[in-house]
Amino acid sequence: MKKILSVLLFLMAGCQPGGSEPVAGPTEQPRTAPAVQAVDQDGNPVNFSEFYARGPVVVYFYPKADTPGCTAQACSLRDSYEELTDKGVTVVGVSTDDAAAQKAFKAKHNLPFILIPDTQGQVLEAFGVSKLGGFSTRQAFLIKDGKIVWHDSSASTSEQAQDVLEQL
Repeated sequence: MKKILSVLLFLMAGCQPGGSEPVAGPTEQPRTAPAVQAVDQDGNPVNFSEFYARGPVVVYFYPKADTPGCTAQACSLRDSYEELTDKGVTVVGVSTDDAAAQKAFKAKHNLPFILIPDTQGQVLEAFGVSKLGGFSTRQAFLIKDGKIVWHDSSASTSEQAQDVLEQL
């Protein structure tokens, strides 16, 4: 019962728009971004290093597909997607949801970027993103030239794209 209550509290706090103030800023010492491999919502292989070689990359982590705050975060990036891609940015979303949930979330909200179903937590682990009750914590990373140059450890929901654009 305690575990269920903690998960519910986490979802209510972590996935509601207007949650806690973001803690973000440039990383003190840019570190090499993880050269992790995964699959996307369609089962296609994804090599993060290939994204890094193409230009800036935003990798954002969210707790659960199709919840209010997570939807606001994804739609913020969707609504600014053209502006982000005009600046050469690749956007990648990651959560512990399975591929079917990711695919449905992407289709329902017309998300133009890939989503990673990280059910085993390998991408979370590579980026040092913690889990709470089996769900990813909300975080975002900006990677340039293969280095993490900005980390938002309490990523915004409705302002995620604006936060990223300010860093570019």
